[in-house]
Amino acid sequence: MPKGSFAEYNAATATQITFYYDNGHDETFSIPMPSAELAPLLSQLLNQAWLTFHLVDQTVMINMAKVEKVELKPPLIEVEGEGIFLNSQRVTALHRGAVGRLKVTE
Repeated sequence: MPKGSFAEYNAATATQITFYYDNGHDETFSIPMPSAELAPLLSQLLNQAWLTFHLVDQTVMINMAKVEKVELKPPLIEVEGEGIFLNSQRVTALHRGAVGRLKVTE
């Protein structure tokens, strides 16, 4: 994948990971690894005290104790087990407000 801020995202060769911090900030990184390869490593990675990302112009270290949520694109359908909910949907405030008023059903 080409390097730089305008690199094209390709789900077959890369995974986007977004960290949401306890102070309300978030940041996204692109990892040059398909989600199928990342899935077996995920629980081990998330249990690390720190994660390190080497970028073209800097190294970023993330304190996992300050992370409240992690999102991955594309989804890691390979992850299975206790506490995993398949075929879930995110419900937004707009969706909740429309239910019942605009003849939208659950």
